[in-house]
Amino acid sequence: MKTPSSIKVHITRLEMTAPPKTSLAMPVNIQTAIMRAPGIPLPFYRYLYRQVGARWHWVDRLRMSDEELTAILHDQRNDISVLYVNGAPAGFFEYFRQDEETIELSHFGLMEHALGLGIGKWFLLQSLYAIWTLNPQRIITTTNDLDHPRALQLYQMFGFSPISTGQGIVRPLSDKELLEFAKNN
Repeated sequence: MKTPSSIKVHITRLEMTAPPKTSLAMPVNIQTAIMRAPGIPLPFYRYLYRQVGARWHWVDRLRMSDEELTAILHDQRNDISVLYVNGAPAGFFEYFRQDEETIELSHFGLMEHALGLGIGKWFLLQSLYAIWTLNPQRIITTTNDLDHPRALQLYQMFGFSPISTGQGIVRPLSDKELLEFAKNN
């Protein structure tokens, strides 16, 4: 089995210190719902994470044991909400309350079948509104050059500013890991 080589990435850390001033109408001719998922089952989370993150090389949480992942997901400071489009899961966002002042938008994205429907900007805005209801001093997030080509631009459009950049390495899932993941989920 082939093991993919590591990929060098350029990482951008961003922060937002005021709620977005933008408002967007809900997409037309599409049924949407955003539902919080407290106590999310691990197989459902892994499904969402894989479906949203496969094309962007999200791998970290797929490599975690059930115990490690449960500890993160069921931490009272962690919150996950799932986007449904026309009755089916279509994406999710996850945030982590680091302390009273800082909340990290740790994951945000759409599944492939939801891309191109014109809901990405709207969904990001809904995610940010949900986080700002907790009255943080700032929201932080991280993106890299493996993310959607317009991700950085979209974050900045809604009020995020870059605070630092750096280099990182992403090690894609090997064929063996992919088979193991498919077998167990």
